[in-house]
Amino acid sequence: MSKVHVKKGDTVVLLTGKYNDKFEGENKRKTGKVLEVSPKEGKVIVEGINFVTKHVKPTRMGQVGGIVKAEAPIYACKVQLVCPKCGKPTRVGHTFENDKKLRVCKKCNASF
Repeated sequence: MSKVHVKKGDTVVLLTGKYNDKFEGENKRKTGKVLEVSPKEGKVIVEGINFVTKHVKPTRMGQVGGIVKAEAPIYACKVQLVCPKCGKPTRVGHTFENDKKLRVCKKCNASF
């Protein structure tokens, strides 16, 4: 299994891709919460980013089919973690405190 630098529930910012607002300035990057992580594929599902349309058939009597919008996975290398303290996109470092491995912001040294 390969490791992914983000966890479920983290707030991330999108670095590249068609959902990145390049024309409205540098600080207009899309942010979202990580809903699901798939370390085997190296992908994450982020809330509000990379919507796809799925055509759904009704499976039971009385159920309605149609077109449904859902988030699709994107590669984890295209997102960067946002520090909860300073609010900036940052890389993650690691420290040990009381025999526990903690993640640390590389910009402000806050642990989370």
